[in-house]
Amino acid sequence: MCGISGFFNFNTSTDNKITTLRQMLTRIKHRGPDESGIYASNTIGLGSVRLSIVDLATGTMPLSNSDDSLWIVFNGEIFNHIELREELLAKNHSFKTHSDTEVIVHLYEEYGPEFLSKLNGQFAIAIWDKNKQELFLARDRVGIRPLFYTTINDTFVFASEIKSFLEFPEFNPKISAKALSEYFTLWTTLSSNTVFDNVFELPPGSYMTINTQSKTIKTYWELPITKPNAYQFNTVEEASEAFESIFTDAVKLRLRADVQVAAYLSGGLDSSITTSYIKKILPDNLRTFSIGFTEKDFDESSFQNIARDYFNTQHSSITCGPKDISDNFKDVVWHSEAPLLRTAPTPMGILAKSVHDHNIKVVITGEGADELFGGYNIFKETKIKHFWAKDPQSKYRPLLLKKLYPYIPQISKANNTVLKMFFGYKLNETESPIYSHLLRWNNTSRLTNFLSKDYKDAIHNYNPIAEIEKQLETKLKDYDYLTKAQWIELNFFMSKYLLSSQGDRMAMANSIEGRYPFLDHRIIEFSMKLNPDLKLNGLNEKYLLKKIMKGRLPESILNRSKQAYRAPIQSAFFSEDMPPYLNTMLSEEKITEFGIFNTAYVNQLKKKMKLNKQVSEIDNMAITAILSTQILYDLFINKAIPELQENDLVVLNKTIID
Repeated sequence: MCGISGFFNFNTSTDNKITTLRQMLTRIKHRGPDESGIYASNTIGLGSVRLSIVDLATGTMPLSNSDDSLWIVFNGEIFNHIELREELLAKNHSFKTHSDTEVIVHLYEEYGPEFLSKLNGQFAIAIWDKNKQELFLARDRVGIRPLFYTTINDTFVFASEIKSFLEFPEFNPKISAKALSEYFTLWTTLSSNTVFDNVFELPPGSYMTINTQSKTIKTYWELPITKPNAYQFNTVEEASEAFESIFTDAVKLRLRADVQVAAYLSGGLDSSITTSYIKKILPDNLRTFSIGFTEKDFDESSFQNIARDYFNTQHSSITCGPKDISDNFKDVVWHSEAPLLRTAPTPMGILAKSVHDHNIKVVITGEGADELFGGYNIFKETKIKHFWAKDPQSKYRPLLLKKLYPYIPQISKANNTVLKMFFGYKLNETESPIYSHLLRWNNTSRLTNFLSKDYKDAIHNYNPIAEIEKQLETKLKDYDYLTKAQWIELNFFMSKYLLSSQGDRMAMANSIEGRYPFLDHRIIEFSMKLNPDLKLNGLNEKYLLKKIMKGRLPESILNRSKQAYRAPIQSAFFSEDMPPYLNTMLSEEKITEFGIFNTAYVNQLKKKMKLNKQVSEIDNMAITAILSTQILYDLFINKAIPELQENDLVVLNKTIID
């Protein structure tokens, strides 16, 4: 795993290009602390920092094809590179290394952009074609690995992380009011926008070509969805056989590495499934890692211990308290590069550090199972509301919703009237393509009330919910309730929020590569062909997975109630242990100076949180959003970060001047 940076059409001296690239790479050296390299010519600059996992000896980037007409830097892993190498050898390609990176550049030479459909992996790719004088960028199907770009004074600049741009001359980012309205409603942005004006991310499943005449983006893969009359799998028996075959291979491919591979073991179903398959393929002692919480409302340690004992793994566990969250929150925002509405990424960063401290570079995790197999409460909520909408006056149907959120007292203890008021929002609009998320987004949109007058004026009448509903009106027409909800979770929430803030960013901040068998594109395509009842059977989530794993996991894990992964907020941000920096960011002085939020409203919220008077989930989200946005502004707009010194800069192991 690595980090990449580069630019096209940067009119300066070679020395300046090398210096700039080196500084850009230094900002993301956590992504690749083992090696770094640069390729520079009159037109292009490519750079890489490398976390060595495959071909430790000869895989240093940049790499080229046989005649040096194509040069590549690459962030990721191609899990089927061995098979693809054999295919290329049969076509008379010759190789200088054993790395997956070199396989990519030869695939591009042989097939052009169509080669992307052959890859099983997670990647961000940059290839320079000397003959065409053209830059090619590509990103994996679901956006596991990040790739951002911007234009600065006619120079096209790209990188694995936005912080790399801070080292490019005259990069002066500005926080987008429109983007904030999207984050504070949808939890993320629409399309390729980021929180910064004129900084974009290459969409998942897409590639871009850039030359002096044009810049084009094309989609090579989209989430496949199935209409009710075309489900391919309708019984547990036929679906189980297909899943077993594909998932076994997905795990087997992700165990390929020249270093030790470990796994997260959270005590939930998903990580227990991945661990079970790993142990079946490699029965030897497996290293596993978990994190627990000092506050029992968030802690799953008892289930982690059950899983550890059942699988007999070499297990390491750490505990996270509110102070750990507040102490690490600034760094988490720096690595996330976006407003956060939850503190959940912070423990994931702490867990990744524990893995790093044990000299492990690769972990397999269970991300994707909830999205693909109906694990989230929002899917159950949607099903209940469809049922309720058929008899809106029912006294009993709304009561089903109390079962979903036992950890939210305002819901679990609510009476029928309160449930109707809260969950009855647009109850009868069941034909809306975003019916599943209307309530969540409407509630979250209350965060925009905290914005200052200037930012509200800049947003004007823009409504992200109306915008997304319009976009999906035709696309999701005639699909079942679960497919619609899954499409939204997989296309909006998973890549741009979950995989970025809790996946790639927290792992790579600690030089750890996460691998996700459930996000093998074959598993994704399989899951979207399932009858919805095989995912959510009644209100039994991940029904197919539970049937498959019967007898292969402890019953206490197999049948445990779904517990959403959450982390403390109020106790982390309102205690005597609050770091001075966070207090400063929430001070009236800084709120006024940065101008993003309404000072009076923020003060009211702080007072409510300190007094602990009926603090709601929205209150917790609001304070997290405000604090994280303030930190973003300070780090990226004020550039309140240490300037790079000569001894900070990455050591270049490979420099190619062309």
